[in-house]
Amino acid sequence: MKPSHLAVAFVFLLGLCPLFHPLQAAPAPGPGAQDIQPWGRNPRYWQYKGQPVLLLGGSKDDNLFQIPDLKEHLDEMKAVGANYIRNTMSDRKDKGFEVYPFLQRPDGKYDLEQWNPEYWQRFENMLRWTAERDIIVQIEVWDRFDYSTKNWEPHPYNPRNNINYTYEQSGFAPQYPDHPGANKQPFFFTTPKQRNNAVVYKYQQRFVEKMLSHTLKYGHVLYCMDNETSAEEAWGAWWADFIQQQARAAGKSVFLTEMWDPWDLQNAMHRRTFDHPERYGFCDVSQNNHQKGQTHWDNFQWALNRTAQPPRPVNTVKTYGADTGRYGTNRDGIERWWRHLIGGAAAVRFHRPDSGLGLNDAAKASIRAARKLESLVKMWEVEPANQLLSRREPNEAYLAAKPGGKYAFYFPNGGEVGLDLTQAAKKFRLRWINIQTGEWGPESEINGGAVVSIAAPGEGHWAAAVVANP
Repeated sequence: MKPSHLAVAFVFLLGLCPLFHPLQAAPAPGPGAQDIQPWGRNPRYWQYKGQPVLLLGGSKDDNLFQIPDLKEHLDEMKAVGANYIRNTMSDRKDKGFEVYPFLQRPDGKYDLEQWNPEYWQRFENMLRWTAERDIIVQIEVWDRFDYSTKNWEPHPYNPRNNINYTYEQSGFAPQYPDHPGANKQPFFFTTPKQRNNAVVYKYQQRFVEKMLSHTLKYGHVLYCMDNETSAEEAWGAWWADFIQQQARAAGKSVFLTEMWDPWDLQNAMHRRTFDHPERYGFCDVSQNNHQKGQTHWDNFQWALNRTAQPPRPVNTVKTYGADTGRYGTNRDGIERWWRHLIGGAAAVRFHRPDSGLGLNDAAKASIRAARKLESLVKMWEVEPANQLLSRREPNEAYLAAKPGGKYAFYFPNGGEVGLDLTQAAKKFRLRWINIQTGEWGPESEINGGAVVSIAAPGEGHWAAAVVANP
C-alpha cells in the first residue's frame, strides 16, 4: 500500500531536524593539503597532492562509472597523459549495461528506500581506481536527460515504477515529452526553497547523501550540480549548499560549480555561477564549446575577466566537435580544446562520442602534444597574450606568455605571425609540436630584441614553445 498524504507529511515533519537547512552551516574547514583545490600561487589552476596540475581528458562515456571496461579505459587515459574525467551520476539505459541506484523487487517495482548494491559498487570502484591513477573526477549530480522523454517512462522515480508514492502524491505526470531544456519536469522544483515537494525531495536528499558517503572519503573529486541546466537558480544553489554542509560535517572542504545551458557565456544565467564565488569555487563553461573560431576565444576571455575577482579555476569538461556528431567537426573539437587550453582553462576534456572525440587517436595525439608543451611551458606561469602578436588574421594563432621568458602558441591551421620580442634582447629556443601526431617537430634558435616571425612548419594543427635560453 502506498502512503497517504498525511502519513507522508507526518514522516517529513518528524525528520525536519536532521534534514539540511542552509542556516545550519558551520564554517568550512580548509582543504587538506593533498586534496584537489585551487593552487595557492595561481588560483586559476588546480593543485593536487600539494603540486599544481593541468587537467587534460578525453573519455568514451559520460557516466563513466557504469562502463564494463572502466579499469582498462582509465589505463588507456593514463598512458597518454590524461588525468581528468567527467562522471555524471546518470542511470538511463543508453547502452544496455547501465543500472539504477535503487533496488528492484521481484515484481519489477523499485523501492526507493533500498539501494541497488551493483550501482554503488561500480561508483566506488571508479573512485578507487581513479584515485590510484591520480585522475581527477568531476561529478555531475543530476542529468536532466534522465528524467524526460523516453528515459522517464522506465525510471524508478516515475510513480508507476516504484512502491513509494503515487502520481498524485508526487506531483509527477506519466510522461514528459518535451526536451528537458523546457524545464517542465517537477523533479527540478522539489527543494524547500522552491515548491517544497517533501515526498520526492526525501529520496533526492537520500541519494545525494549516499553519493557523498562514497566521495567524501577521497580527495580527488570536484562537484557540478547539473548537466547543462535550465533550472531555477534555487535548485542548484540548494544542492551546492547541501553538499558543502555535508562536507563540513565530515571535516572536508570541497569545490563546486553549476553548468548552465546557454551557449553564450554572457547570458545572465551564467552569472549565477560567475558572480557567486562564495558558493561556487570554480566555473565550468563547457557550453562555450558550441562557439567557433575567434568568437569561441573571445567569449572565453570575457568569462575569465568576469571571474577575475577572486580568480577561480575555469573548467571545460565537455568539448564538442566530431564528424560523427551534430555540434561541429573533428577540426572544431580540436580547435576548441586547444583554444581553451592556451586561453587559460584549468581543465579541458574531449566530450564522448558521438558529439566529441572521446579518447580516439586524434584526442590522444592532442593530449600527448599538450603534455610535451607543458614540459617546456607551464600554463600556470603564462597568461593569454594575443596582444603580442602582429600580422595575425582572426583564428590564425593564439598565444599565452610570460613576456621575456616563455611563450606558448597554438596554430589551428598553419600560418605565420609576428611575435613582439622588442623588450627581450636575448636568445630563445623555438620548439614545434605536431598536434596531429602528438610528436615533436622542428626546433630552432631565434634572436629577441625585435618583432620576430613565427611560421608554422606546415598546414594543420601546431603547438609551439618559445623559451628564453638560460
